Amino acid sequence: MEYRWVYKQDGESQVVKRLSDELSINTLLANLLVQRGVSTFEEARYFFRPLITHLHDPFLMKDMDKAVERVLKAIETNEKIMIYGDYDVDGTTAVALMYTYLKKFFKKRIEFYIPDRYDEGYGISYKGIDYAANHGINLVIALDCGIKAVEKIKYASERKVDFIICDHHRPGDVLPPAVAVLDAKRADCNYPFKELSGAGVGFKLVSALAKKQGEDFNDLIPLLDMVAVSIAADIVPITGENRVLAYFGLRQINTNPRPGFEAVLNYAKVVRREIPDVKTGNVLTRVLTISDLVFLIGPRINAAGRIEKASDSVRLLLSERMSHAEKLAEAINDMNTERRSLDNQITEEALAMIEDDSLLKTAKSTVLYNENWHKGVIGIVASRLTDNYYRPTIILTRSDKFITGSARSVKNFDVYDAIDYCSDLLEHFGGHKYAAGLSLKPENLKLFQNKFNNYVRQHITDELLIPEIEIDLKINFADITDKFIRILKQFAPFGPGNMAPVFLSEQVIDTGRSRIVGQKHLKLDLMQKTSRSKAVSAIAFQQAHHYERIRSGEAFSICYQLEENEWQGKVSLQLNVKDIKFEGDE
Repeated sequence: MEYRWVYKQDGESQVVKRLSDELSINTLLANLLVQRGVSTFEEARYFFRPLITHLHDPFLMKDMDKAVERVLKAIETNEKIMIYGDYDVDGTTAVALMYTYLKKFFKKRIEFYIPDRYDEGYGISYKGIDYAANHGINLVIALDCGIKAVEKIKYASERKVDFIICDHHRPGDVLPPAVAVLDAKRADCNYPFKELSGAGVGFKLVSALAKKQGEDFNDLIPLLDMVAVSIAADIVPITGENRVLAYFGLRQINTNPRPGFEAVLNYAKVVRREIPDVKTGNVLTRVLTISDLVFLIGPRINAAGRIEKASDSVRLLLSERMSHAEKLAEAINDMNTERRSLDNQITEEALAMIEDDSLLKTAKSTVLYNENWHKGVIGIVASRLTDNYYRPTIILTRSDKFITGSARSVKNFDVYDAIDYCSDLLEHFGGHKYAAGLSLKPENLKLFQNKFNNYVRQHITDELLIPEIEIDLKINFADITDKFIRILKQFAPFGPGNMAPVFLSEQVIDTGRSRIVGQKHLKLDLMQKTSRSKAVSAIAFQQAHHYERIRSGEAFSICYQLEENEWQGKVSLQLNVKDIKFEGDE
């Protein structure tokens, strides 16, 4: 696939120089900080040393006082309470977090409810409301869903069930008539940070309850492992408050994971190794990153809801005994294996549909429907197709009386807006700029496909249909010193809004020791014509087609990320090459 190389703007030279002097770091690292909005010593201290005190007062969030008052009333009057959440990672971690905190107050008067993906669909369901009403539950706390459930919350009121909504999705024009609606994206909410995950919003409610009751905030820190997993899996920006939450959540998982996460990591074959934390000096039992949470923990937590019951994932996270957690983790790991088989099969079928249709191959968007596709994996398939063809993609399947689908997008194209444009043809939709869900009546399928495709064709540019690699800085291999790497590690946790830097190096040549590995990949040994640095090792996935030109001695440029490669107990520096361009082709 062809990539556009896009260069980030350098920071203002005077600001970079001042920051370099104040922090005693080179100008390359200072430039990286300025690019990330860090331009003063105080901001750098905040960036490199996140503190719990950097979190905002939860009562700055609109309706937080109402939510706290209602929960405290339920505690005082011995009401029954239900924690309700979506079936994905964000929803299940949010439910487990809220349940863990509140169970000490409600004891046997608390339960949780995860809607069935196939029977009830996304979000708050009438079935869930009826369950609460029929079991004498007066208060429901809904997490990671509910912001658009206007009619359902009206129905809940009729059945004498109060709702507190903790959501982070975009609201509609009308808010649901709940007791409290906690969502920083509300137009009338002045909360300083707008990009919390669903579990993040739940944590703010927990924080407010603890503050109101005079509890020690440090007692809440063990809950942050679940917030970190939700942040990673839901791909929210790891900036501002999320950076603080992710930092402490990762530290919790690495030093003292709850049994559920420990069991999942064991099945993912993540081995323990003791290594000092570069920021604190504390010994970590594992060295997991945000990327590890995305690819190792997230899919397994998700698998239960995709294949069977997401409530199994909540039970896993609530497990207090390792033996119990291991049994649940084993079952969930088996579900994840089945999920992988299903999504591979459906992805192959979807790719074949496109390859067999000349119009689909050249289209600017993809909308595919097959009534037999498994509802639980269509989101993954949409992501895979977006990666393959790099264009807005919706994968649809049949679910009872409706067609349901998952949408994914490309950088800088708002698929939520595109779906919103087609809202007259939909029964329900919700989501974010780059990922959304929807449902519609079968008779509206063709109309929706045409309307969505027309919107994309009119609003997307050809440039947006070419994937880009954003390059932070041009450096030489000689710049990659031990100190450079040590400080660069402290830029973590990496993720959206603070991605691991991508570097460009020019006039690169092969030392003669590069080779093809795994038929499609390159294991490279490189040096620079213009630098006296020693040779560096690199890996270039899916780029074996460049081998002959590289071996010929032709000079080329690479863009790459720095990473540590562990092999047989030895850790070494490695360049992860994202793309290669030969000097003569530029």
